[in-house]
Amino acid sequence: MKILLPLVLPVSALAACQGQESPSTESDGSTTAAFQSTYTPQPSTDVLLRNAKIIDGVSNEIREGDVLISGGKIGFVGTGEIPDGIEEMDVKGRFVTPGIIDIHSHLGNYPSPGVRAHGDGNEATSPITSEVFAEHGVWPQDPGFDEALQGGITTLHILPGSANLFGGRGVTLRNTSSHTVQGMKFPNAPYTLKMACGENPKRVYGSKGGPASRMGNVAGYRKNWIKAASYKAKRDKGGDYDRDLQLETLADVLDGKILIQMHCYRADEMVQILDLAKEFDYKVTTFHHAVEAYKIGPELAASDTCAAMWADWGAFKMESFDYINENIPFVHAAGACAMIHSDDANNVQRLNQEVAKAWSDGNRAGLDISKAEAWKWLSTNPAKALGILEETGTLEAGKRADIIVWDGDPFSTLGRPSTVMLDGAILFDKNTGLKPKSDFRLGYADLTEGPK
Repeated sequence: MKILLPLVLPVSALAACQGQESPSTESDGSTTAAFQSTYTPQPSTDVLLRNAKIIDGVSNEIREGDVLISGGKIGFVGTGEIPDGIEEMDVKGRFVTPGIIDIHSHLGNYPSPGVRAHGDGNEATSPITSEVFAEHGVWPQDPGFDEALQGGITTLHILPGSANLFGGRGVTLRNTSSHTVQGMKFPNAPYTLKMACGENPKRVYGSKGGPASRMGNVAGYRKNWIKAASYKAKRDKGGDYDRDLQLETLADVLDGKILIQMHCYRADEMVQILDLAKEFDYKVTTFHHAVEAYKIGPELAASDTCAAMWADWGAFKMESFDYINENIPFVHAAGACAMIHSDDANNVQRLNQEVAKAWSDGNRAGLDISKAEAWKWLSTNPAKALGILEETGTLEAGKRADIIVWDGDPFSTLGRPSTVMLDGAILFDKNTGLKPKSDFRLGYADLTEGPK
């Protein structure tokens, strides 16, 4: 039996719904952002983590020391001035690391239960859907967010799917319980644009008017970047112009306000895309999946383009055939920005183990990468690729206290998070049983326990 509650909106709320205005135009031609973040950190207590084994996401060595958390921020790492009367937590030599950032997730857009009614990740109606926003399909009640938090994920980047040449805007979320996606949005994090190359667009649209080939894919990008450049020129002049949501997103990419996150597998295609970016003067921030990135490490380093990869997934279609387990460490060794990603509701729960596999494969191949250096694939580099490194991703004074205390070595299958903090607030603690719980089905009466 479902309990139905009456919905009563105040007159003012109804008026606001009926009279919602489009974003206003500023003097520079930009528009004020709609769907602003309402994220507020949960209450936290100032605390000193004593006797930690610290991986900070900056240095390449593990060091021992303390971590001060004050006002939801990191006070110091290692040693520093300890405030009088500060609460102390002796972690007894356990690992303390930054919270993990998953740069490629579809949680909320393809939530659990995984039914067709919940599939909101691909707007597969046109190869050009740069006007859509991933956040408008995110279901905050997805229990997958809770499971991810218990795996140490403190920040996630939710992307549209890869059916389209231009798939829409991605959004960066804080992994916290909220009734609304606005309550999860990382404040002031830049939007991204999901693009896709290769097999997916031509497979989906080959029988729907195209593109039907890789040639058609590239022509489709170029046609729309030309339109975007023209739209941007009109917008930048000021005055009246017809607002176009598709071109607005692309123009903001050309302005450097939106970061490109590009689904691409093959090395040759990634280099083609880098040439395309030069033609239209924009930057590819990150290639996703990138199973052949190991072939073009120097090119990625030269263009300051990151690669978000799996540890050992490949050969599930032709463009993923030539994968190697050493992909991440080889890209890293070439001086490029390498990282792990999940792209999977289960994989997101154990990204530390995925990095451990890649790290060990690289070292078996003759590389000498420390655990502290490899940790950057989990937090530092994803934060850089999302434009939020100044706020999170590393343990440094002044940054958000997004922290994991581990019950073992995070590079071991036995190491799991025992405590996870977001802005200094403990949201998961294995010892006390504290853990998040989705409010999905909150409105249903539990008839199994009998009368209270």
